[in-house]
Amino acid sequence: MLFQIYGETAAFQLLGWLMVFVGLILANEFARRTKWGGIACFLVLPAILTVYFISIYVGAAMGAQWALNNPTYVYMNGWFHYFKLYAATMGCIGFMMIKYKWSIGKQDWFKVFPFLIVAANILIAVVSDFESGIKGALSPDGWWLSSENVWLYGGWHNIFNGVAGILNIFCMTAWWNVYASKDKKDMIWADMTWVYIVIYDIWNFAYTYNCLPTHSWYCGIALLLAPTVAALLWNRGGWIQNRANTLAIWCMFAQVFPLFQETFKDGRQWFSWAVLPVQYPDGVETIKQLYDVAGGEAATVGTTVNTVAANPTMMTVISALALVTNIIALAYIICVSKKRHINPYKQDVFVNQKYYKDAMARADVA
Repeated sequence: MLFQIYGETAAFQLLGWLMVFVGLILANEFARRTKWGGIACFLVLPAILTVYFISIYVGAAMGAQWALNNPTYVYMNGWFHYFKLYAATMGCIGFMMIKYKWSIGKQDWFKVFPFLIVAANILIAVVSDFESGIKGALSPDGWWLSSENVWLYGGWHNIFNGVAGILNIFCMTAWWNVYASKDKKDMIWADMTWVYIVIYDIWNFAYTYNCLPTHSWYCGIALLLAPTVAALLWNRGGWIQNRANTLAIWCMFAQVFPLFQETFKDGRQWFSWAVLPVQYPDGVETIKQLYDVAGGEAATVGTTVNTVAANPTMMTVISALALVTNIIALAYIICVSKKRHINPYKQDVFVNQKYYKDAMARADVA
């Protein structure tokens, strides 16, 4: 229905997904359970990778073949990948400052940091959705080549999801009510209950499905379910920390090993567990057609293509679902806030939910 998983590669595709899902859960547990685990994942490792990335670009500028042929340089050269990696890592560090009460993490004014960093990340995705929608409208048949060298099909689904993303920002409530957990393993945002988790996951999956389609089997489903499963089963109140941790870890992995999930603009795939969504009706054959019609290697960022069929049905359905669920959630927040005469961005809204009560029981409110 959503992805093309069948035939002789299906077992590899399912295995690849399972490896990513389990790996992210385990990495998150290592990072959240001890201070040194968090320091290793979000201070030491990013510092090492920063030196590695700089070395690649310096080597490439000097014409060194090892750098020019490095997969990170060849396939992950866009600004978006680096922005996402360091923004997610910055979020992880900020959350650690709150839960361990490091420096300004002790101050009440810093408690709004989680909201700000999440909102910034959402806005970047919203811009990407709107960009694809506009470029799709300007293309003869909706197809265009993104800066990531991925053939995207832009349309109204992007606009639906872009609006859903803006609404999603205002569905975050109680911006200043974040706490360290009593056991110091987590940063607790109790009012970010299952309601927000569900509408965020639907919106973000729609974003990856629309704008990162060749990666969405992993960065959509696996990367979203890993923090959600943890938050619903054993880490209540810690979802946004789980999300930031798994996102940062995944971005670091994908930046160093981009070929793991890659489908190239000419349809080639390095590994059998690469997965395509149904917007490419004939899978890699559709991508090959796009590549050939666009002139092969002559195709550059922004190239538009016609005469190649697409299947945007599921993109439209998921994006519309994201828009509707976010409208419903925001309407509920407004209704509850008016009924209780509260400011939903300063006070908790979901106080009657069991999830909220379980999360607050873990929080070191004092």
